[in-house]
Amino acid sequence: MTLYRVIFFYMISNNHFLLSIPMSESEETSSNLSETLFVKHKQAKETSMLTQYMPSSEALLDEKREQQNSSWYRNLRRLQWVWQGVNPIEQEAVLARIASSDNSRTTDEWLDTVMGYRSGNWAYEWTKLGMQHQNRSNEKKGEEMAEELFSASLCFSIAGYPHLKNDNLAAQAQVLANAAYSEAIKHTKLIVKQIDIPYQNKKIKANLHLTKTDKPQPVVIVSAGLDSLQTDMWRLFRDYLAPKNIAMLTVDMPSIGHSAHWPLTEDSSCLHQAVLNELPNIPWVDHHKVGLFGFRFGGNAMVRLSFLEQHKLKACISLGAPIHDIFVHADKLKQMPKMHLDVLASRLGKGAVDINSLSGQ
Repeated sequence: MTLYRVIFFYMISNNHFLLSIPMSESEETSSNLSETLFVKHKQAKETSMLTQYMPSSEALLDEKREQQNSSWYRNLRRLQWVWQGVNPIEQEAVLARIASSDNSRTTDEWLDTVMGYRSGNWAYEWTKLGMQHQNRSNEKKGEEMAEELFSASLCFSIAGYPHLKNDNLAAQAQVLANAAYSEAIKHTKLIVKQIDIPYQNKKIKANLHLTKTDKPQPVVIVSAGLDSLQTDMWRLFRDYLAPKNIAMLTVDMPSIGHSAHWPLTEDSSCLHQAVLNELPNIPWVDHHKVGLFGFRFGGNAMVRLSFLEQHKLKACISLGAPIHDIFVHADKLKQMPKMHLDVLASRLGKGAVDINSLSGQ
């Protein structure tokens, strides 16, 4: 059987990271591949246990878990993931394998808390699906090859969801997602340029998506929530913006993805504002025709930016964003599921979390 070798040359911090992955056409090889890739993480700490809480908050979480009676730690965004490009049948198959696993769980009531990198573990099952798409890409060319790689990137990103800090499996999945995306853009007819924007002695990494480069295009700056990566937005560009010859510039929220260098603060739009101010120096976009598009907490940043820089913007769209209510009513923040509290604490850089203190800030 013919073996394909895909080598991703990726940058982490200032060090070169070389990932050499043997590819084959067999499902068995794909499964073994993901096991080999994460061999050091067999006993990785399970995601739902990464965030530490004060004893009083632990009691509150236990009480909330009994009241909410949810079978999953993670918020399952089934429709969103399908809209972004996940095959719904493959998605349900992954969730079924997670739910039916006999391996030990951190919390028996939550199906997606299988400990260690093994069958039934969230990162394991989604990474396995991503590897299958990556294998299929070797059998195709051009646009079809690119689409398989974009699908692989999305699956790897979901494998790391909700991308908490100090989650080793999520960090590895993010490397795979970015590497697959970088490989995919080499094979699509659409144009993707990876841009570095100086900010606070570091660089904001953004992906600029274009249909052509012969003249400047209107541009939409897009940002998702605190639990997803900018590489998840490919289908938004391909299906909705590209047909209208509108460019898309994606930016990670502070404290996640390529923007992990900066913590989340009350100035939630600081990175996006720096990107907006850099647009006149980017020759492929028309900085007089700029729109904003934000999902969930990304919508909060976009709404804030639209007030700060209203003379530079033509439009702003916010979907499902926390804007006011949850920030002024402490009880509503306390009612958030544990995953969302974990994400918020992770983005704010909290150690031992006191929910009462967090909700009062």
